[in-house]
Amino acid sequence: MAWFTCAKGKAVGFDVLLRFGKKEISVSLRQFYLKEYGGTKTLRRLRKQQNAKRSDATVNHSNQSGRSEFHDMAGKESTVVENCSQEEGSVAEIPVRTNSGKRKNDETGEPATQDRAKKRKNRSKQRPGERYVPPPQKRNPGVSFSKEHFAETSYYFEDGLRKVYPYFYDFQTYCKGRWVGKSLLEVFKSEFRSESMDYYHKAVKAGRIRLNQTPVDDLNITLKNNDFLRNTVHRHEPPVTGKPLEVLVDDGEVVVVDKPASLPVHPCGRYRHNTVIFILGKEKGLSGLHTVHRLDRLTSGVLLFARTLEVSKKLDAMVRERQLEKEYVCRVEGEFPEGEVVCEEPILVVSFKVGLCRVDPKGKECRTVFQRMNYNGHSSVVRCLPLTGRTHQIRVHLQYLGFPILNDPIYGSSAWGPNRAKGGLVDMSNEEILEALIEEHRSKESLHLLDLPDEKMEKGKEGPRTESSDGVLDHNSLLKSVTESSDSACDGRSCEMPLVEVKDVCNSRPTCETEAERIDLKKEDCEVDEHPKTTKSDAFVRDHLCGECKIVRPDPAEKDLVMFLHALRYKGLDFEYSTRLPDWAKEDWVQD
Repeated sequence: MAWFTCAKGKAVGFDVLLRFGKKEISVSLRQFYLKEYGGTKTLRRLRKQQNAKRSDATVNHSNQSGRSEFHDMAGKESTVVENCSQEEGSVAEIPVRTNSGKRKNDETGEPATQDRAKKRKNRSKQRPGERYVPPPQKRNPGVSFSKEHFAETSYYFEDGLRKVYPYFYDFQTYCKGRWVGKSLLEVFKSEFRSESMDYYHKAVKAGRIRLNQTPVDDLNITLKNNDFLRNTVHRHEPPVTGKPLEVLVDDGEVVVVDKPASLPVHPCGRYRHNTVIFILGKEKGLSGLHTVHRLDRLTSGVLLFARTLEVSKKLDAMVRERQLEKEYVCRVEGEFPEGEVVCEEPILVVSFKVGLCRVDPKGKECRTVFQRMNYNGHSSVVRCLPLTGRTHQIRVHLQYLGFPILNDPIYGSSAWGPNRAKGGLVDMSNEEILEALIEEHRSKESLHLLDLPDEKMEKGKEGPRTESSDGVLDHNSLLKSVTESSDSACDGRSCEMPLVEVKDVCNSRPTCETEAERIDLKKEDCEVDEHPKTTKSDAFVRDHLCGECKIVRPDPAEKDLVMFLHALRYKGLDFEYSTRLPDWAKEDWVQD
């Protein structure tokens, strides 16, 4: 009996040593495979592959008529090996834990089954009468305008202008975090004041406001997280110049166009079909283009698009490494000094939505080289070489030097004070500058030149006023909506956008004048998706709820469609694209 007790004690000791050894080996092997294969992601991938093979083997094995005792023992052995391998991180045998439900096998279709079960479980947890909200759908990465988008409406030309027939359009957005717990009525009153509350009540009756694809019958409904809102509106786009969009180069890698003034590069604000992207797609059959850089709506000149993602990345790298030479021409007030003039003042973005900037020590460093080309006794034509790419860099530096662009609606405005910010001297805060700028253009009935985000802002052109009972946009809320200080330059990121006030692509600020303020048109960067409603586009379709249909607006004058700033030349390591000088840049040009 003594020898049996001794043997039993030794067996227990050996078992303890064996377990300890296995644990040490597991840690060592795991560290080895992490080092060898680069991390846990690789191990997970290998585990999935191993699990797929094991699933196939299990299916084949189940088709056999029976199992022998040997097979049963082999199965038990395999289970032990799998459990050890899971601890050790073995590459040869990397299992996936399917019995716990924590890891799902993509090859067997378990995620879909479990997702459906989860949805049913969520529904079963709801209290009686509680509204169900479906989970958010994944966004489709990238923006690709199709024939369906282009067919929403059509163009017509009148008095030298390109116009768009009004059309119906769906604005869509998921419920913002700040809206959760509020009613639709409260949200419309506080954030969507471009229309009166009477309009929204009528839109509900007409079935134009939908929540999770279901027409809303009561604006007092409380919003929940992941609620999906859709609002059908009647869109009226402002006219642009009727000058044709000329394609300079299309070599299979890049598309280079000569952009007319007044034409936005991509859909933004009130513009959608009257944009370079849509005109190229509708009239030239050029779609799926990658935007390399942008130009202001009122700026004309060379504009580059990449045909493929590879070319786009190549051009983006050239922009970041400053290997792309840019040359602009402009006409400024007064007699610009002869010789080379260099400005290196830092620029701060005051408002992204308006695209307002100023020279400020807190801004980003930048450098622009200027050289006078000619002087006609009243104004000068200046060559501009921006060596960096900040928002409105050329325009802000010319204002600082005391020679603003002749017809610049922002930086040539007297709202900046008697010296118009020459030398950076401005005795006003950012909000005061915005207020003075808005008031000046409101008095001239030219608020559209500021590209403000609210398309109904002309309602307040009589002057400052408080908010009325129907929720019409008031003067103070307009200032609040456009005041957005930042010390960074335009970087093409999305801005937070409301359902109706701001339109369908990532941001509502005006386009930028240099390549560094490029935009990556991807849907995951946007707050608003695009799902159009096609309508008859061969005639003017009136809408009984649309206030714009009841207004006859005068056509813009030519001077309101052109700013004397032109992108003349873009040069890279192995290419150079240029356009002709505009008429206003010629030496014998005389202002009307």
